[in-house]
Amino acid sequence: MSKLSAAELVDLVENRYFHNVDNKNLDPAVGCFADDATLRVETAKIQHVGQDAIRRMFSDFMNDTPTIYHGDFSHVVDVDNQLIASQFVARNNYDDGREVKMNNSNFFVIEDGRFARVTVYMSDENPLV
Repeated sequence: MSKLSAAELVDLVENRYFHNVDNKNLDPAVGCFADDATLRVETAKIQHVGQDAIRRMFSDFMNDTPTIYHGDFSHVVDVDNQLIASQFVARNNYDDGREVKMNNSNFFVIEDGRFARVTVYMSDENPLV
């Protein structure tokens, strides 16, 4: 099992994952997750287990949210243990004119270059149901 470098871990989170979520590229975004991965929104006590459940969740989110943005990233990286903690701004715009801006934190556990576990903390209402 090879380990990703610090730059590769940041690239996985920012460019391979969030960039594809923001651009509604479902397959590449879900491809960042291991087949049996877990995505847990801790602040909402919601958990999605496995790529099928994560795909359904992201498909709904992408269809329901006209504009998705993640940026202004700050990361703490642990290469030895393949962990990355990311703080960022998440902004969603909706057809009714609402804009929801959140300051979120995600904690990623990477195995074999993909997310095994992602734990999400949101500062506002959870759109990932």
